[in-house]
Amino acid sequence: MLKIDCHTHILPRKLPNWTEKYGYGDFIYLQHHKRGYAKMMRGNQFFREIRENSWNPELRIREYEKFNTSVQVVCTVPVMFSYWAKPYDCLDISRFLNDHIAELIQGHPQNYLGLGTIPMQDSELAVMELERCKSVGLSGVQIGSNINDLNLNEERFFPIFEACAKLGMAVLVHPWNMMGQQQIQRYWLPWLVAMPAETTRAICCMIFGGIFERLPELRVNFAHAGGSFLPTIGRIAKGFECRPDLVAIDNAVDPRKYLGKFWVDSVTHDTFMLEYVLRLQGSKRVTLGSDYPFPLGDLEIGKFIENMNLDQEVKADIFYRSALEWLNVDIERFKE
Repeated sequence: MLKIDCHTHILPRKLPNWTEKYGYGDFIYLQHHKRGYAKMMRGNQFFREIRENSWNPELRIREYEKFNTSVQVVCTVPVMFSYWAKPYDCLDISRFLNDHIAELIQGHPQNYLGLGTIPMQDSELAVMELERCKSVGLSGVQIGSNINDLNLNEERFFPIFEACAKLGMAVLVHPWNMMGQQQIQRYWLPWLVAMPAETTRAICCMIFGGIFERLPELRVNFAHAGGSFLPTIGRIAKGFECRPDLVAIDNAVDPRKYLGKFWVDSVTHDTFMLEYVLRLQGSKRVTLGSDYPFPLGDLEIGKFIENMNLDQEVKADIFYRSALEWLNVDIERFKE
């Protein structure tokens, strides 16, 4: 069975020193300090150590083939978004990263699909780069759950979503710039607690802000199984019902009616939770995801799904059919 992993991250092997180029900021660069490894540095601060599978396409193929995976959908690491930078500098970085992914896809058309990054802090530049992403063969874009603390329902971002819908470009929303992270640094809580909350924030803002209502053709996928949105949909819907004066001020449609209107990936790490997600979303709105190559991901790439007592049609939806629909890609591309 074809398996398309819809949530993976990649970087070029070498990154320019953008801090030197622009004369400000703590932009990410790589220190290749030992064979097969590199340190991601943010200014003078160590961010994380990554392995060669973060940039080597052939190594990645060998690794994911072990888990019967055929295709990776690749996008940059969210710390590269650089929404805080000057807009034209962020555009420059986005172009560099997007060109790298486009070249990867051109060299391995049956192994990779790509999502670009765009300067969300400037809608005009973002739409311009979105159009270029489509022209170089990318299937969509990855964006953050908030943009410099601004929620996705802000009207300034609507032209970007409108352009995505018009161009048929898919959107992956990934949590970043996590709320309250300075207060919860211990125990890795920004990743364990704030990331799921960030994704819930993004989904609620897109629902209550009326983005899905205004753009029903917009195809959006939310990372990490939608964060804590689906487990807390009861509370969210209750809030909509009991305090419409606070919740339903921009969109009067019940949030439950949007279940199955957007996609989420399968990164639950838990069979019971995936069963719950499938019950709410339906299998046609759940894509296989791994968050490869990072340790918090499902690095056995859907093995737990293969071992679940699910109908083969459901597994086919998760493993590739829902991905093809979300990305608007023809299955014939992967047939030899």
